[in-house]
Amino acid sequence: MLLDKIRSIQQKQKPPAILVIGDLMIDHYIWGDATRLSPEAPVPIVNVKSESTTLGGAANVAQNLVALGANVTLGGLIGNDTFGERLIEILESEGIATDAIIKDTQRPTTVKTRVVAGSHQLVRVDREITDPVRSELEDELADKLDHYINEADIVLFSDYGKGLFSKDLTQRLIDLAKQKEKKVIIDPKGLDYEKYKGAFIIKPNRKELAEAAKTEKIKSVEDLQKAAKVIFKQTGVEYLVVTLSEEGMAILDEITYKLLPVKATAVFDVTGAGDTVLATMAYFIASGLSIEDACELANHAAAIVIRRVGSATTTIDEIINDIEKDEVNF
Repeated sequence: MLLDKIRSIQQKQKPPAILVIGDLMIDHYIWGDATRLSPEAPVPIVNVKSESTTLGGAANVAQNLVALGANVTLGGLIGNDTFGERLIEILESEGIATDAIIKDTQRPTTVKTRVVAGSHQLVRVDREITDPVRSELEDELADKLDHYINEADIVLFSDYGKGLFSKDLTQRLIDLAKQKEKKVIIDPKGLDYEKYKGAFIIKPNRKELAEAAKTEKIKSVEDLQKAAKVIFKQTGVEYLVVTLSEEGMAILDEITYKLLPVKATAVFDVTGAGDTVLATMAYFIASGLSIEDACELANHAAAIVIRRVGSATTTIDEIINDIEKDEVNF
């Protein structure tokens, strides 16, 4: 029984060690009131009341893993700037190891600033450079990550298309992981899935899969399997886990297909739900569960976080409670 398996994991002395490699971001919020329009242009004037910063991108994946109880090391790039310092500060306060993060003096830390008046987001301002990372920095990062891949139970790539995952670096890191017999789970971005060749799992959503497979919209199981076949041929990946929003998620290998229906009864905010799915799936696979059980638990975790506003995390106890409620209602 799934609940018994989770409780057994909780009683283990040693939590899984997970390495997250990816695009690091800060979500910066400016909160205020807007009661009048500017005389200079037809835009609201926001009277700022407060500001806040939270972790985004791969850093949010790491935060989700810590909430579940994992030992987490995070690898990636930040700028030599105030937001980069703030990102490191938040990560360290969460207990996330930052030794595999390096500074790029030629690009800023990626920051998404949202101006919110009352409950309405008025504008988002992005500060980022998405050009490919310089080859000397790729070398430095790969050399640094070699040790941490060796120490990890599982490796996650959180690709947000910000320039980190060039084909060369991605393949280099997958090769390192394979040499050390470590599974790699990837949250992909972009159209070139060939760069993920050799991974264990790729986790796209429905739209991302359709675009990468260069197919029409995925509307049926047949469409899904057809698109998956293209990706299996390109990558040789063992599994595809496809998130299907209100329909749940699908687990596919080259032969079989399994649909896990959605667990959510109410949806307030899907922000960060994909990060929660990735983190939960990885945590439980690293803890020894099958991919089917891990995805079932990731489905419950997603249901919990989308009932909350903003990027949220969940815990094993909350997942257990969600499963128990499910069983009572069944």
